[in-house]
Amino acid sequence: MAGDGTVSPTKVVIVGGGFGGLACARALAGKALQVVLVDRHDYHQFTPLLYQVASALLTAPDIAYPFRAAFRRAANVRFCHSTVSSVDLDRRIVHTQGAGDIFYDYLVLATGSENNYFENASLAAHTLSMKTLPQAQRLRNHIVACLERAAQASQESERRAWLTFVVVGGGPTGVEFTGALIELLKLVLGREYPELAPTLARIVLIEGADRILPAFPERLGRYANTILRRRGVEVLTRSLVDRATPEAVLLSNGAEIASRTIIWSAGIRATELAGVSGAERTRTRRLQTDDRLRLPGRPEVFAVGDLASVATNGGELPMLSPPAKQEGRYVADAILGELRARPLRTPFRYRDKGTMAVIGRNAAVASIWRLRLTGWAGWIAWLTVHLYYLIGFRNRTVVLVNWAWNYLRKDRPIRMITRIEPDPLTDEPGPSAAS
Repeated sequence: MAGDGTVSPTKVVIVGGGFGGLACARALAGKALQVVLVDRHDYHQFTPLLYQVASALLTAPDIAYPFRAAFRRAANVRFCHSTVSSVDLDRRIVHTQGAGDIFYDYLVLATGSENNYFENASLAAHTLSMKTLPQAQRLRNHIVACLERAAQASQESERRAWLTFVVVGGGPTGVEFTGALIELLKLVLGREYPELAPTLARIVLIEGADRILPAFPERLGRYANTILRRRGVEVLTRSLVDRATPEAVLLSNGAEIASRTIIWSAGIRATELAGVSGAERTRTRRLQTDDRLRLPGRPEVFAVGDLASVATNGGELPMLSPPAKQEGRYVADAILGELRARPLRTPFRYRDKGTMAVIGRNAAVASIWRLRLTGWAGWIAWLTVHLYYLIGFRNRTVVLVNWAWNYLRKDRPIRMITRIEPDPLTDEPGPSAAS
């Protein structure tokens, strides 16, 4: 009850503005309750296109959208730009750094995932990733810098080392980035860098399983393998990375690849958040939930997205955006149902609409229900779906124009090394923050 004697509206606090948290907040917008969305960034990033920022095709604003702009017409939704330090489940308080304590009636944990280096310190120290926009921008800067250093090198062996790029992980992210990177190198080597012959470049894709895209139907994985090899990529399957150094990557079979660039896309894990460390977690460190996405014994606390362990016949749901969005909308419906004294009777069930991965120009794979698409058809399907799910008309327009320009002109103009001076107000917080 408020200080003036009126009854305060039910407060829902959503920690994390990724796909799951954003979907939940959108479904609660305009309803008779108060929503507070907390995130360490003031924008939502369209994660599936981060690799295009890293490969100099798109800029950061093309795939990001401010939370405040997304909810400018939702009077009941407030955004809090802060880092969550811990959660007190017993007192129903979210502790933040800078914004103080936020009390809640319902809590939705959607903190997402982070890179998983499997306790290998050398991989964490000497590999690059593209899990966030700052990381993708850093990777783009690094790639362009490698081209410049190679152009200045006097020895061919040194040039080859600067132009050798190792991608660890043959899932969708690794395959998509590899395809984009080989296209970028073919575009600039010998043309914008006349001192560098295209034959000096080497891209190695390493996958521990017996084939790339192991989560896809086998035929689609074979197709992706064929396309990448045809375009000049070395694909190493049944290969594990033992450790990395600033100048090389060492495989478990004893092989060593000299490279100044090692990109990590081989694993992610659910984020850790103080205050919920006592909650039951699965082998993959995801929070154990019941069939209604609630923490056991905490009917007012939900978990969605990469953080939540949702069982299926084949194990846990994958850490992808479609499950996260469906979970976010389900939790919103569950909260509204309880407020209306009409709780949902059905548990959460994921409706699998398929998976896609683009390999490069005119080449992609898509598994949509029983339909299997490859080549140009899969590529058009991939473009259409990703353009549709981008947030904001301006973003869709800019991305479409950039894609068309690159396709027709074979040009990626965003090949500049841009660094931002450190600022204590805007520097990215540590991994304990909500994502």
